[in-house]
Amino acid sequence: MEVAEVLPEFADAFAFEEFNRMQREALPALLESDDNVVASAPTASGKTALAELAICKALADGGTALFIAPLRALTNEKEDDWDRFESLDYSVYVVTGERDLNPRRARRADILVMTPEKLDSATRKHDSRRYDFVTDIDVCVIDEVHLLDADRRGSVLEVTISRLRRLCDPRVIALSATMPNVTDVAAWLDAPDETTFEFGEEYRPVDLNAGVKTYTHGENSFADKYRRLYRALDLAEPHLREDGQTLVFVSSRQDTVQAAKKARDEIAERDIPMGVRGDIEFHDESKEALDNDTLRNSVLDGVAFHHAGLSKDERDLVEQWFKEGHIELLFSTSTLAWGVNLPARCVVIRDTKVHDPLEGEVDMSPLDVLQMLGRAGRPGYDDIGYGWVVCDGAEADKYRRLLRDGKEIESRLAESLETHLNAEIAMGTITDLEEVMNWLETTFYYVRGQSKPEAYDFPNLRQRVRDCLEDLVDRGFVEIGDSANLSIEATPRGVLASKYYLRLETAARFAALCDRVNDGAGKIAPDDVLEAVATAEEFDSVSARQSERDAINAILVGRETGDLEAGQRKVLAILRSAANGSTPSELASDAWVIRRNATRLISALGAFLDRLAGPHAANLARRVEARIENGVAEDAVGLTAIDRVGPGRASKLAAEELTTPGDIVSAGIDGLVAAGLSEGVAEPVYEGAQSLPSVEVDWGEFPETIATGENEVCEVTIRNVGEPARAGIRVTVNDQPSNAPSSRSGADGPDDSVEMTSTSTYLRGEETVPVGVFGADAAELEYTVSVAFPEEPLLPIQDQRRVDVE
Repeated sequence: MEVAEVLPEFADAFAFEEFNRMQREALPALLESDDNVVASAPTASGKTALAELAICKALADGGTALFIAPLRALTNEKEDDWDRFESLDYSVYVVTGERDLNPRRARRADILVMTPEKLDSATRKHDSRRYDFVTDIDVCVIDEVHLLDADRRGSVLEVTISRLRRLCDPRVIALSATMPNVTDVAAWLDAPDETTFEFGEEYRPVDLNAGVKTYTHGENSFADKYRRLYRALDLAEPHLREDGQTLVFVSSRQDTVQAAKKARDEIAERDIPMGVRGDIEFHDESKEALDNDTLRNSVLDGVAFHHAGLSKDERDLVEQWFKEGHIELLFSTSTLAWGVNLPARCVVIRDTKVHDPLEGEVDMSPLDVLQMLGRAGRPGYDDIGYGWVVCDGAEADKYRRLLRDGKEIESRLAESLETHLNAEIAMGTITDLEEVMNWLETTFYYVRGQSKPEAYDFPNLRQRVRDCLEDLVDRGFVEIGDSANLSIEATPRGVLASKYYLRLETAARFAALCDRVNDGAGKIAPDDVLEAVATAEEFDSVSARQSERDAINAILVGRETGDLEAGQRKVLAILRSAANGSTPSELASDAWVIRRNATRLISALGAFLDRLAGPHAANLARRVEARIENGVAEDAVGLTAIDRVGPGRASKLAAEELTTPGDIVSAGIDGLVAAGLSEGVAEPVYEGAQSLPSVEVDWGEFPETIATGENEVCEVTIRNVGEPARAGIRVTVNDQPSNAPSSRSGADGPDDSVEMTSTSTYLRGEETVPVGVFGADAAELEYTVSVAFPEEPLLPIQDQRRVDVE
């Protein structure tokens, strides 16, 4: 059955000319029906084509398709693969982070590509103009739906699909590797029997011989890696000697490189005939195309490594050369198993445990193990593929059972029920207890609970829900109305926790920091922001290796961190060093992930402070966030608000004593050129500085003296001569004027100041605030007007007036 016969207008959208047996059997359900479809099939059997068939039908009907990719690293690869649709004038758009989102493009896209986490975040904000495109989906394809059973990520996928179905009821196409309970997934998605498919191992293009091999575990984990590597090479050697390729999965990017280096030496020692050093043309091509020296030297010996840290061009070349047979032994992380169709005669899983920067050392997911082994066997080249799991003898039986019986897919919703329930309440989709039960009935959790009532404690489900609601009420996320209506409503804390995708413990910690500000226990400082983030629940599994401890202690020397655990101190050290623009090499491996998550959390903390504590506290959080993102000094952080001013230019300008956007405007283009910028850069930087708010303070007829016991109400005018922006205006009086900050310090005010006036406004033009001048016992008083912008990393603008008391 040729593609051109079935879908002539979409023939160029497929990477092949004929459908295989599995695709032919599923084709009528996908093209001739509007029912939901669930298809379980072995890895490498051609499931992607089922997704593309469903997408073609939606596009032909004038609809919009959504493809949910299991990993963020795979969304861009899918965008590249689907250039074929672009050539047919259908647009493909990958929805990424909040700041990179282009709502206009998303709204106009024919095919959207998202991860479960991004879709969860977007559907929580579906009623905003920015994310309204998620309610206009006609078909939703879930790739690798067995991720329902993944720790933490599984519950996200589950509740998001249930929510999407309530929002716009798209047709759902769920694709999965082989799993025993595919009928449960079909029941959850309301897929009828005639559109539910269980394609068994007989549909594998190449038979799989999978097994478990053990090694002797030692005292040294570093030495154990090499024991497992030699075991992997023992398994690969017979295939390599017959020109069969081997794919070895290891736990980290760094391990792919180190294993490839060691393997080259071992292959030479064993005299395994490999490599293409005699191929002058390939030698020249690899020398010219690869920037990575280690990779360039390895590929000539037929060995390579593949991970997300390589450039896209380098990854593409490694994949191409592996397919062409130039590379015979490839070391990779698990991402390759999920995304790229790169089979090998032999697959070895060297590492069954992985280090996660946020979780510490964890067992590799059974889903990952099965996915990797599924890459064994090259269609069209091999009659059989060989897959091996290398593990400690104590774990061998666990993996043998997994290979023999497969893995039933379970719901993980119970593990994070409170978080997801809070999100539904915050969106207003649940307003009473009965609606909670209605919501649960739309979940995979409910279906599995019916199949295994004791395992899921199903008889006590209603009580479990009541307990969950009571806990949300006790922790301040939800309010329940009077006994007459028992209505359920989210508090501001609950709404913010949902909007910013926070774990509830973290949201409670952020709210407590806001309470500290409101209770007058002291104004917050950057240290408070950093500590609140370092102790967030999202980082609860971060661990500090022994080799990192000295670097952590050096960064935190002189800081009081006695209450923090080792992992929390590590996060704090990474954030401090990032803010100063220099992360020690000992911490570099985890720093990127921790910084990325920390900036998201600081942004969320800023929203909490803005809503619950005021604009000045929010502005402080925004400045801390900008420092971590850019690595600039506190006095220059405001420069990062200017377009085209990054860390380098901010530091260069600050060295010339140009530290604020106001300084940039005062210097003019000539002054910026004199400070070291080229004229082509100076002009847009100058214009960028002009596009920010700029404040002048007019004290009017403010008295210089006042008699003891007298009082006078004055008016101070705040004038924004720049672009309009949200602002917080605060007036304080300090009975110890010597402690007051200078007008350019950017401090949040002395701890002993008394707040007279505080207001939040959209500052366009002028704003007048009343200030009471009261004769007190002190000889003199100092009044400070402070203006802060919660959405910009600008230092607060401050000005003072001193009044003598006579």
